[in-house]
This record gives sequence, structure tokens and C-alpha cells, in this order.
Amino acid sequence: MLGSFAVGKTSLVRRFVESIYSDVYQTTVGVKIDKKNVQVEDKEISLVLWDIYGEDDYQKVRWTYLRGASGYLLVADGTRKATLEKAVSLEQKVREEAGVIPFVLVINKSDLIRDWELDPALESQLTAQGWSILRSSAKTGEGVEESFALLARKMLG
Repeated sequence: MLGSFAVGKTSLVRRFVESIYSDVYQTTVGVKIDKKNVQVEDKEISLVLWDIYGEDDYQKVRWTYLRGASGYLLVADGTRKATLEKAVSLEQKVREEAGVIPFVLVINKSDLIRDWELDPALESQLTAQGWSILRSSAKTGEGVEESFALLARKMLG
């Protein structure tokens, strides 16, 4: 799980693993690891989810966390345009540090769509470049299972 500070990475993991959502914000310190088995077509795979603290101007991701990763969810907050721009720069940094790894861009907080600040042109440009983009809401559960399932399928090739 990669993305800016407070985009909903932890909330997405909790919704996916435990079917829980909480409005109480808790900052991730370092990394929190969860696990969930999922069925992808005829295979059962075990997803080990590393919820890495958010990157911002004061805190940068430790790229050693990505060593051996089979894939990642790149999370942006639809209500904060800068988080999508940060997601684009994080993807570039991942490619530099770890090579090409399957990923899915998840634009979170679709329950607040009226407050979204996203530039549709940037989203279209990323789609044209081959990015897989899904919208989600950790609060309502919309798109959460689909995001992790798509990532699992991409990791299996």
C-alpha cells in the first residue's frame, strides 16, 4: 500500500481484511502487516499486505519495504488533487528503485465524489499509458474487493 499521508490506505486494508471501517484517523507508524487469502480463478493465494506510512514533505517511503514485492496498490484521495500527483511520482520512484512491479491505482473516497478535485485529463492520460485505475470508498466498501482482486490477477500474470 503506497500513497500520500491520509489517503485511506489503512482504512482500505481494514475494510478488505476485517470488513471494518472507522472514522477515527490513526497515523501509521512504520509499517503494519496484514494477511488475507483470496481466490483468483482456480487458485487460492495469500496476500501479505504491507500498509506503509504515507509519504509527505517530511517523511519519505523507505524503499527497502518494496524489496520482494509482487505488486502494490497505489492510493490517492479523490478530494485532494495533490495526492494523485504524489501517486504518479511514487510510481516513477518505484520503477527506479524496484523495477516494473504490477500495481493498481485506487482513487479512494468515492463516497465524497462531490468534493473531488481530480483532473480528468490526468486520469485519462494515465489510463492511456496502461494504468489500471479503480475508484473506491473504504467507508462504504465500494471498489475495495475489486481493487485487491485486480491486483491479485495482475500479480499472477
